[in-house]
Amino acid sequence: MIPPATPNRPATRRATLAVVCVTTAMLMLDIAVVNTALPSIAVDLDSGVSALQWVIDAYTLALATVVLSAGSWADRRGRRHVFLIGIVWFTTASLLCALAPDIWILDIARAAQGIGGAILFACSLALLADVFDEGPQRAAALAAYGATIGGAFAVGPLVGGLLTELLNWRAIFLVNIPIGLVTLALTVRWVPESRDPHPRGADLPGQLLVSTGLAALVFGLLHGNEHGWLDSMTVAAGAVAAVALVWFVLHELRTREPMLPPHLLANRAFAGAQIAAFAISASLFAVFVYTTIYLQNVLHLSPVEAGLVYIPATVAMFVVAGATAKLDRRIPVYISLSVSLLLVAVGLVMMTTVDVTGSRYSMLPGLILACVGAGVFNPVMSGLVLGESTSDHSGLAAGINDAFRQTGIAVGVAGLGALLPAQSLLPGGSPHEFVTGLHHALLVAGVIAAVGALVCVVMLRPTRTPAEDPRETASVNA
Repeated sequence: MIPPATPNRPATRRATLAVVCVTTAMLMLDIAVVNTALPSIAVDLDSGVSALQWVIDAYTLALATVVLSAGSWADRRGRRHVFLIGIVWFTTASLLCALAPDIWILDIARAAQGIGGAILFACSLALLADVFDEGPQRAAALAAYGATIGGAFAVGPLVGGLLTELLNWRAIFLVNIPIGLVTLALTVRWVPESRDPHPRGADLPGQLLVSTGLAALVFGLLHGNEHGWLDSMTVAAGAVAAVALVWFVLHELRTREPMLPPHLLANRAFAGAQIAAFAISASLFAVFVYTTIYLQNVLHLSPVEAGLVYIPATVAMFVVAGATAKLDRRIPVYISLSVSLLLVAVGLVMMTTVDVTGSRYSMLPGLILACVGAGVFNPVMSGLVLGESTSDHSGLAAGINDAFRQTGIAVGVAGLGALLPAQSLLPGGSPHEFVTGLHHALLVAGVIAAVGALVCVVMLRPTRTPAEDPRETASVNA
């Protein structure tokens, strides 16, 4: 019989970090690899614009809305136990995606995949917090975790390109099956169990309200771009979104055990972190969808060639994320996050040099700068989320952070996509109209990132002055 894993063993720590990073890479890849495959999916499944965008948003939206409940469920039932369920669910849903006969079945399977992803994301940081005590070891683990998030998303287009061009777009989902089976075995053998000794109950009304509100919001944005902003369906979706989200806020303020506890968001640092997470996702990570379509549909690059364009930025993100471990506690968090978001903002604006007849590398300087910012952002954000929550509630805290991240991607893909003429997104669409819309999307994304930087300065900056806190003085002077 296999002995239970214990948190204090070095082998357990290494194995847990490996499992968390591999599954996180798989989750992020399933957002990014699809970007490169979208033109092939559109042709193979004869898809319209909004149905094609739902291939991205069905996954991220399901992940965003379920991850809150999954985090508290993991705290209550046991993070390792729930993590195992997530691996099985995600792997099965990946098989359904690969077998989808039409675009709507693919969208439904992607939503199912997002639910499995929510379960895995909700447990990831909590599993790391359980085996790595606060200090240099946890900082190094979070640096690896942050590099995995950014690097997997950035390298995704190349992986998706290779699989799509050499095999078929369905291979981007089939590859998850062996990865899922390996991580399942490693988790059973090496990952220890942990849970909240005072678990919270489920908030089913809150789950229903937030899912309805966000789904209606994204549907309205996608439908409005294709059918008009005054279309009755678009207006109805906007009204449903407004009512459901307002009702959700009121419900969370009144209910005994809310899925989004107001006391956590009353913490300025924690609330500011969530806004910052939303900002980087709604800007940089959302716009990747459209820069990848630009490389293939406008510059007519193959899926592999499009993926190769991202490699220098991917390397930069990996290197920078790894280096953040050495800066642990030397630079105040609000400075690290605000500067990282400013780099993202400037990089996105620099990318507006893209043109119909331009070089494939014209956007590379801006992309590298933005990815350097993301490389700083991800590990610092993970450390902040864990630092502002107790170990007993780390699953809930991680779930909230991932909810804001994935909501940012879902809303960003829909919102930025509304700036591009609908038919220009499909193969054969007007390249001039697409590039004009892409310029607008990049500028708006830059503004979103800049606002996120401003929020970090305002909400994350310590209220005590350096004179009152010698530790802050040391941090500022470092």
